[in-house]
Order: sequence, then structure tokens, then C-alpha cells
Amino acid sequence: MLENIRLSFQGIWSHKMRSFLTMLGIIIGIASIISIVSTIKGTNEQIKQNLVGAGNNNVDVKLNQGGSEAYMDQGITGVLPLTEDQKERIRSLDHVEHATFYRYRTYFSTYYGNKSMDGNLRGVDTEYLATCGYVLREGRNFIDQDYTDFHKVAILDDIAARTLFNGESALGKTIELGTEPFTVVGVIQKADAFQPVINSYKDYITYSGEEMGSVLIPTDLWPVVYVYDEPEHATVMAERVEDMSQVGKATEEIMNEAIIGGASTAETDGAEEEGTSSGGNSSGLAYKAADLLERARSLQEVSQSTNQQLLWIASISLLVGGIGVMNIMLVSVTERTSEIGLKKAIGARKRRILGQFLTEAAVLTSIGGVLGVIVGIILAQVISKVSGAPVAVSVPAVIGSVLFSMGIGVVFGLLPSVKAANLNPIDALRYE
Repeated sequence: MLENIRLSFQGIWSHKMRSFLTMLGIIIGIASIISIVSTIKGTNEQIKQNLVGAGNNNVDVKLNQGGSEAYMDQGITGVLPLTEDQKERIRSLDHVEHATFYRYRTYFSTYYGNKSMDGNLRGVDTEYLATCGYVLREGRNFIDQDYTDFHKVAILDDIAARTLFNGESALGKTIELGTEPFTVVGVIQKADAFQPVINSYKDYITYSGEEMGSVLIPTDLWPVVYVYDEPEHATVMAERVEDMSQVGKATEEIMNEAIIGGASTAETDGAEEEGTSSGGNSSGLAYKAADLLERARSLQEVSQSTNQQLLWIASISLLVGGIGVMNIMLVSVTERTSEIGLKKAIGARKRRILGQFLTEAAVLTSIGGVLGVIVGIILAQVISKVSGAPVAVSVPAVIGSVLFSMGIGVVFGLLPSVKAANLNPIDALRYE
């Protein structure tokens, strides 16, 4: 085998230009496939990153009715408060790193002096900051005494602090939530500031969220602002992005035990498909996880057919390259007819001749495959620079392309190799 490989390199080097032109079809085909696959993978990773965010792996589980988010002021009944046992079971689920439970309202008015802000109001537990990826910029987090002694304290995010205090320190200031005064004890910001990559107006509509300030209060203080309790939602942090769907489903099942009538995930899906809503009882009412991975997969599948067509078109170059290899190998057999006859005359067997020419074809296309991979990676980077499309080189695609190009050499080199192996030694020696 090593001798065959050495002879193959010797033959390729002795006909450099002819060998390069033979490999050109393979190079173009492999380069096209690598650049297309790299662009597809980069786009898919960007879609996932835009939706999931900067690695927080969070899954939101919220109360839904008839496929849309449910609120208590819609007259909803039949939802029991989550028990400490249910919360602990969720925190103990496999692949769960953190879990937090909270109540919230949007477009809630917060006042400081003559300034106001319409933003989010959240009643949170002590795990909220760690789970949702916040760090303290000023002040402190909520402590156990804030919950047990019902301290009227609040934490602002950086957007709310900037809106209400315009660069001044918010610590110790008193804000009004509804008609109730709350003292600001902390200001928070995201640990990793993440912005989705926006390449078009369609991307802006798909990925951009409305920037609103948030005010956090201890969840036990929620009845101070609202005269009744609202059902708690959950945010669960999975260990890995790949675990998000599994963690979301498991959290759903536990939280749905709080629905009177025991709404299951299957029942919820059925209710959503039918679009039913009971408006006052537990029918169609259930906790539902926002499966961002599923949404990402849906967006990725939109262009799947186009991507497959591009790959098929690129594969035509490999077919053309394979035919070129077969043609040049037939020429090589013809040129080396006397050499083949001499080898057979001194005892070389058919399989030895067959192996030599198959090896030469495989080496020729393998070199073309390696060069094609290099050109494909460079081409993908050029496409990224010119069009702004993200790229991510796929290692399996690189390895597969080289192996596939080697296979092309074996397949298309088989006919010339068989022809060489079956030559009559006497006729071969007399050939000029």
C-alpha cells in the first residue's frame, strides 16, 4: 500500500498540470459544499443565539389560556398557588442549574417626584438575579427579612434607574408603585449585555424586544400593590442549551399540578389546536414553556429546501470532477500499457495492478478534496465579509468531504483500474 501511494505521488508530480486540471472539478465541488455548509451552519447558530441569548439557557414557563398568556384580571379562576414542595421539585430536576418564581405586570406606572415610567413590575424571590443573569451595580439584593417582615423595598434595573433618576444614585430614594411608597435598595444590570444580530428589517421584527425598565419587589409584597395574588410564573436555567426543551417540559408538568382539574401538557396542546377558552374555569388553562429551541428550529427549516437545492447543484461539480478523473485515468492506462505488460510478465497479479491504479485515483481526488476544503473555508470567509452572513466551519463536513472525495476516486477510478488489470501481458508488451 505504501509503495502504491509513493508511486501515485510520483505519477502525479511528473504530470503536475494535467493532475491539477483533473483535480479542479473536485476542488470546485468540495469548496462549494464547504462554503455552503459553513454558511448554513453559521446562520442556524445565529438564529439560535439570537433567540436563546448570551448563554443564559433560560426557559420561561408562564400561565396560558387558549394559546395566549393569561392574567388574573381576565376573570380566571382555578389556579392554586405553587407550593414549596413543587418549587423544590423543579429546582431538583435533572439538568436544572437555577430556578426562580415570580409575578409580573407590564406597562405598570412607577413614579418618582414629577417623573414617571411605564415598565415591568415583578414580584421576585431571592433566586431571580442569579437565574436571569443580573448582577448588582449598586446596593444589595433582597434578604430574608424583606419577605418575612414585609419591607417595602425595591430594586431597579439600569433602564428604570436611568429613566427615573437621570444619572443620579437611586439608592435610598423613595418611589411610588401605585399609591404605595417603596425604598430603592439596589440597582441591577445584565451580567452579559447581549444584542441579537440584526441584518435586515425582518430580523429586527423577529428578534428585537421592546426595551422597558423593570422594578423588582419581594414577591410577598405583591398583595400590597395588587389586592389579590396572581399565579406565579417560573424561569428555569438549564445546564446546557440542548437541555432547555427537556427542562421546560418537566417544569410544565409540575406547575400544571396547581391547575384545578389537573390540566396536562397533552390537554393543553389539544386546547391550543382547537383554540378553545373557557374564560372563567380551568378548561384550556395551563402552564406552558416558551420553547425557544423549537422556534429556532422552525426558523431554520424555512430555508431548508433552498439550502438542499444549493447542495445538489454543488454536487454536480463533484460528478463532473469524477468523470474527469475517470477520463485521465483511462489516458494513464493507455500511456502505461507497456509498463503494465512488463509487470504482468514478471509475475504481477491482477489485484496488484488494480490496487495501484485505484490508489492513484484515490490519492489524486484526496489531494483535490484537501485543496477544496482549504478553498471552501477561504471562500466562506470571503462570503461572510462581503454579505455579512455568519459562517461556522463544520468539522464533520470537512472530514466527510475529504473521505467523499477519496470515494469518488475509488468509484470513478474503478473502470480504468479494471481495464489495466485485465490487459493481456503479450498484447501489452507489443503495444507502442
